[in-house]
Amino acid sequence: MPTPAQPRVSARTQPTGSSATASLGGGLTTPLGTPGQPVVYSSKPITVRSTSVRVMRALVRALFYLLLIGGSVMYAIPFIYMVRWSFMTTSQVYDPDLFWPFPPAWENYTYVWQHHPVPWWLFNSFIVTFIGVTVGTFVSCVVAYGFARLDFPGSRVIFMVLLSTMMLPLHVTIIPVVIIFRDLGWLDTLWPLIVPGLGGGAFYIFILRQFFMTIPIELDEAARTDGASRLGILFRVILPLSKPAIATVAALSFIGNWNDFFLPLIVLNSPDRITLPVGLRYFAAGQYMEQQHTLQMAVAMISVMPIIVVFFFAQRQFVRGITLTGIKG
Repeated sequence: MPTPAQPRVSARTQPTGSSATASLGGGLTTPLGTPGQPVVYSSKPITVRSTSVRVMRALVRALFYLLLIGGSVMYAIPFIYMVRWSFMTTSQVYDPDLFWPFPPAWENYTYVWQHHPVPWWLFNSFIVTFIGVTVGTFVSCVVAYGFARLDFPGSRVIFMVLLSTMMLPLHVTIIPVVIIFRDLGWLDTLWPLIVPGLGGGAFYIFILRQFFMTIPIELDEAARTDGASRLGILFRVILPLSKPAIATVAALSFIGNWNDFFLPLIVLNSPDRITLPVGLRYFAAGQYMEQQHTLQMAVAMISVMPIIVVFFFAQRQFVRGITLTGIKG
């Protein structure tokens, strides 16, 4: 008796140097062999993803983007109002029909710059932040390298004690800290803001140590074979490979030093020695009553612009450093 018809399968040799494809209809082709090998054509249908699955994934993606846009708008509204008020006059602030001033009141910025010690506040913040970022980041790198590469007795215990200091807030120790600064004669100077940051930070050391441990130890051994010292390995091997982590620590240190408010508020008294965040308090507390809201927003814009610029240029390294840190315990 006749046998059922079987799917037709044909084979032919594909010339060397070309790829085999078969037409599937609708302009689709599929490779069926490698150069120099027999090419097999099969009538087996190719599974096509369901349309409902594609629609569902598109809806999920659209919902995800809508949530991101909504969150961004929610966080951007206070910043937009700050920019808006900084370019308004006093009468325009209370005008409900005016959304954006035109022309903008640039005199708010020139007024606070010329009639208030904003340049001194900016200079003091810059000095504290620059020293804290440069020296503090360097010391954190050295200490983190010691914890990551040197297996000395008690290293794990010391590292745990270092991490435990992050659970102790400054508000708990502020009284003995101020007494120490008073005995040293550092009150109403920038030394209390500079000296504590010279030893690095526990959180920064932790980030760098975790990143250093992801670097293969074989690179250290190869450099030691070539005669490199411990510091030579740090500067020639470890640090060049750790730019994302260093950029992350530098950005976090910049934000922390620039926005520091509590300690400068306690130890600084003279108007020409305070930092910019403390200077904002004078406007918020009513020290300068004329055009209080508009001038306060102008000073706030001057304060926030350096942070925006730093994060704009360091965002790629910042995100990469956060992503890569902690891969290896």
